[in-house]
Amino acid sequence: MLISFGCPVSGGWAQPETLTRIARLAEEHGYHGLWAFQRLLVGREQELAPVYHSVLDPIVALTWAAATTERIRLGVAVINLPYVAPAYLAKQVSSLDRLSGGRFDLGLGTGWSEPEFEATNSDPKPRGRRTEEYLAALSTLFSGGEASFEGELYRVPPSRMLPAPVQPGGPPVLLGGTADIALRRAGRIAAGWVSSSRASLADIARGVRTVREAAEQAGRNPDEVRIVVRGVVQAGRRDEANPLSGDWKQIQEGAQRYAEAGATELFYEPNWDPRVGAPDADPETAAALGEEILTGLAPNG
Repeated sequence: MLISFGCPVSGGWAQPETLTRIARLAEEHGYHGLWAFQRLLVGREQELAPVYHSVLDPIVALTWAAATTERIRLGVAVINLPYVAPAYLAKQVSSLDRLSGGRFDLGLGTGWSEPEFEATNSDPKPRGRRTEEYLAALSTLFSGGEASFEGELYRVPPSRMLPAPVQPGGPPVLLGGTADIALRRAGRIAAGWVSSSRASLADIARGVRTVREAAEQAGRNPDEVRIVVRGVVQAGRRDEANPLSGDWKQIQEGAQRYAEAGATELFYEPNWDPRVGAPDADPETAAALGEEILTGLAPNG
């Protein structure tokens, strides 16, 4: 199982100098990738966790990280596809993939925040058809040659989008989702599945089975489908419900349980710790704790 790390995009530690340092340290310490996430805004009546209240744009943050690193992969888990047209996201993604030398992974979801749907004049429904057409439109745009796509929800007129991504066919697309139908869709048409912050170890094990069964039924090699787990870390505080809590040894032993459940990649996620990702967290204290977590759990020891 590959070990990655959460990018400083939320709250107190989401500062330019911290993003630069964490990106460089993650690469030096042998992490496979850096993962960001998307949150546009918080509605007046919404009661959301502190991590969601102040969040950098993931594409911008990962482009910043790309500029200061050479090898580490860069991923977003996830961008909500109803918010933006495929052509616009394809241009952003192709640009980041080219500027990073082909190091980008694109996670997509359909969203859950009503204020964000309203603010972007978007609708996730029908989720299944929308997702499938969106991926088809992206594939058209990533081709590098003149191509077109005609769907019920999205259309790409005969056109060419350049520069094309470095990765042939575009960056790998992973899909989020927790319902069985979403898990099956990920196994059937995507490079893999990326879990939510709320997923338990049992949820991951169920997701692995469902995704890989769907891949096999679609004639794909289930062993080649990626399972990326967002691992919310509780450093220094043991919680039996969270395998990634306690001291460094306990957290690393917990990570092994995800590997045994079938995860192909786990990224330690400090943004969900209010001491790090809350909007009122002290930037210096938050950065120091984030760095402590990074070095304490480093794959290269």
